[in-house]
Amino acid sequence: MREFEARVLRVEPGEAGRCGVVLDRTAFYPTSGGQPHDLGALGDLAVEDVQENEAGEVVHVVARAPAAATVRGVIDWPRRFDHMQQHTGQHLLSAAFVRLFNWPTASFHLGRDLCTIDLETGSLGPRQLQQAEELANQVIFEDRPVHVRFVPPGGELEKEGLRRSPARQGELRLIEIEEFDRCACGGTHVARTGQIGLVLLRGTEKLRGQARVEFVCGGRALAAARADYQHLQDAARLLTTGPAELPAVLRKQQEERRAADKARAQLLERLAELEAGVLLEEAETVGGRCLLVKVFEDAAADYLRLLAARLVQEPNVQLLLAAKSPAAAVVFAQSPGGPADMNALLRETVGALGGKGGGSRDFAQGALPNANRLEEALEAARRRLQES
Repeated sequence: MREFEARVLRVEPGEAGRCGVVLDRTAFYPTSGGQPHDLGALGDLAVEDVQENEAGEVVHVVARAPAAATVRGVIDWPRRFDHMQQHTGQHLLSAAFVRLFNWPTASFHLGRDLCTIDLETGSLGPRQLQQAEELANQVIFEDRPVHVRFVPPGGELEKEGLRRSPARQGELRLIEIEEFDRCACGGTHVARTGQIGLVLLRGTEKLRGQARVEFVCGGRALAAARADYQHLQDAARLLTTGPAELPAVLRKQQEERRAADKARAQLLERLAELEAGVLLEEAETVGGRCLLVKVFEDAAADYLRLLAARLVQEPNVQLLLAAKSPAAAVVFAQSPGGPADMNALLRETVGALGGKGGGSRDFAQGALPNANRLEEALEAARRRLQES
């Protein structure tokens, strides 16, 4: 039902100046059971929310009270049909996991972009996901009818063969996908499985001993597949290859990157060794110790650490190094067992200028928010070392 007429029974004051309208009949679905509410209109009033109160009445939230005693309700059908596709698709997917692996669904959420089910299992692999997805889509392609019927209070539910025991009492609404699934549900559903179109799994996540499965159905599945295809085309164009060749091209690039990283590391080690010799000759002697203070205009933080590690291999060395670019990095270090606490020194001098960092007694590193204050930090640290 997409449109209907109804009498206004009463209008209640709501939050933020809104009104809650109760009708004698309605086709609007309230938020319930993991499914969001319908949207639409009552006459010229947009329905912003639909809730079920404690008395079981459906309350339509609108901006103001309807002017007439009778209103025409219009459901936002694209939204409703999308929810129907997602919800019946969830029934199919949950039933598939039960049939294949005996994994019940603990909860279901129908989100704006993605749907999720939480399965009562701690182990879920790619092959199992594929099997469940294939079975659910097989039932879609068979275009089986989806039946709705009601079981009166006190009905013999054990004879119904429900996928899971219902939480509520009283009259129950059953949704049955012919010869595949039957469970109690108050949500909106398609008339035949073919209307679901497609179930497409999007991802998984481990969650408190359960497995969360993300999926989309119908129009959402089509949009997701189209977006995936476009992303593949864009990536293939950037790498001047075809979508099918992307894995091989990326694997080759990863291998080349690893080889380049290894070569870079070897070159940096060699450079650090050579530069360490030059810097030691420039260092000043303070109290029998070799003290090196230097600010580099351009040096990566990893190179700064590598250089410091090489320098403190020599005995009786203390060093205060910094680099302005690409980041305002600082390294304070000394030969093992040296007299100063480099960690405390860095925290004091760098911290006083708004920086952060830390490390061990012999080797500490950090950063300043302003590269122009690096010399100030190193000069303060130098004075502390000279005074000690």
